[in-house]
Amino acid sequence: MRIRVVHETIYSYEQPARGLIQVLRMTPRDHDGQYVRRWRIEPSVDGHLTEREDGFGNIVHWFSPDEPADALVIRVTGEVDTNETHGIVRGAVERLPDPFYLRETDLTAPSDEIQDLARRVASAGEPDALATLHRLLGAVCETMTFEPGPASASTSAAKSFALGRGVCQDLTHVFIAAARHLEIPTRYVSGYFRREDGEAEQKAAHAWAEALVPDLGWVGFDPSNCIGTTEAYIRVATGLDYLGAAPIRGSRTGGGTETLDVNLRVEQAQAATQS
Repeated sequence: MRIRVVHETIYSYEQPARGLIQVLRMTPRDHDGQYVRRWRIEPSVDGHLTEREDGFGNIVHWFSPDEPADALVIRVTGEVDTNETHGIVRGAVERLPDPFYLRETDLTAPSDEIQDLARRVASAGEPDALATLHRLLGAVCETMTFEPGPASASTSAAKSFALGRGVCQDLTHVFIAAARHLEIPTRYVSGYFRREDGEAEQKAAHAWAEALVPDLGWVGFDPSNCIGTTEAYIRVATGLDYLGAAPIRGSRTGGGTETLDVNLRVEQAQAATQS
């Protein structure tokens, strides 16, 4: 499948913002089942765009405008070819040892209720990791309601689980918290999802989890859509939680009130369907 992405993040400031820095984890890498044909980041104002790599192996761009700005648009466009790997991720850049992904964070700390869920899932059937993870996927889907929308860096797994609902980031944090409680290394993934219903316009980028399965490797699970990942997914960045893989994080001085809008279109490119 060839997937085309057009993603605009639009910032408006009450007054010109000074010292503006945007950290962008918005560029995918090649691995088995994913080939980046073209990808471009275009800020709307003049400035410096530098590329680095973080400790997780993500491509990270740092952008700072040359002058104070009262508006900024980060436009990302690209096309990626994907193949079905049944959720198994191979050939990706791995910079950290597997046990690192057992680390608890503030956003993925398991509450007593999440721990209870994990124990019930573990005792409900076959003890092997893959079967347990599929049961966990189903349990999170049955327990929580997915509400599409933008992410919030302040919502923990415990809070969203208590509410019984959340955006893709929240359901992913709950899945991660429960899986790590079962001593299964699990990580957060940000990226894009081409919807099965053909609806191209979306409210935000997507998020899901990858868990380490013996003899298989890293395998993707999407609790928001209640499925394992498929060729409809573009992996962009990984981390322990949202903060390590967020598409955009930034800082500024001044500027007053900030307004944020997102225009996102994820669709199957026509060229991929031609014979």
